[in-house]
Amino acid sequence: MTAMTLRIGTRASALALWQARHVEGLVGALPGAPGVELVPIMTSGDLQTEVPLWAVRGRAFFTKELDRALLEERIDLAVHSLKDLPTELEDGIELVAVLPREDPSDALVGREGMPLARLAPGARIGTSSLRRRAFLARARPDLELLELRGNVPTRLQRLDRGDYTAIVLAAAGLKRLGLEPRITQRLPSDQFPPAVSQGAIGVCARAGDERTAKWLALLDDPQTRLATSAERALLRRIEGGCQVPLGALATLAGTTLSLKATVCAIDGTRSLSAEGESGATEADAQALGERVAQQLLAQGAASLIAELRIAQAPGGA
Repeated sequence: MTAMTLRIGTRASALALWQARHVEGLVGALPGAPGVELVPIMTSGDLQTEVPLWAVRGRAFFTKELDRALLEERIDLAVHSLKDLPTELEDGIELVAVLPREDPSDALVGREGMPLARLAPGARIGTSSLRRRAFLARARPDLELLELRGNVPTRLQRLDRGDYTAIVLAAAGLKRLGLEPRITQRLPSDQFPPAVSQGAIGVCARAGDERTAKWLALLDDPQTRLATSAERALLRRIEGGCQVPLGALATLAGTTLSLKATVCAIDGTRSLSAEGESGATEADAQALGERVAQQLLAQGAASLIAELRIAQAPGGA
């Protein structure tokens, strides 16, 4: 019998490779584990570095090429930052494992070591996220918010050469790359709710591939799975994505799952918030996400999002 080798599909950025190697190490530590091979794959999100993600039509910028490789059996599993993974997966693909979540917060990285509240009026802040722009505008409408694309090292290089006063990145990515000392301030989640599933790693495999799934299932973290299931159900119901300024965070305490979410206008002038609690089953998590989403929609989230999409459309305001 031919020895089994698991082929791990991953983007080629430093952070994506760290995540893939982390999964490789976890699998390798399992008794009787198969061999593992990393397969770097370039995605459309990696190629379109000069265009803001919110201006690109469609979704799955960082995942569809990995999906294709899975379905064509060129790889056996794909490792993703879970926040990049669409809430509706391609037919034939399953989210088999969600790893323990790292710090979900956003982090301010500045050249002068100043926290957000002490930055001078007009300070130049770089971010690639509409969500971060919206909440920054809500907290500090006097700042100049500028587009920033590229992988984590590239963004830090642009900061260091003086293009920005400060930039905002995910704390999890900085920690995973050994760059935690660069963090000036962790932005509080009540003012800067993170992206859905931020800090979590998701591992996908082909539906029905029991040979691969039996190994990956051992890596699944129930607490992170529940929290991110609630957040992803919320996002699916809101019909958002990385183009919508929606922040959400679910936490589990004992057998109680709590979810808080906020939708914010891109200029920061309006925001809508909702929250709820549930039990700690997968069905509870899904229902909680949908219930909190419905609260937001009842407050007018749909019209706020529609205004944003009109403004983003060609010829929009």
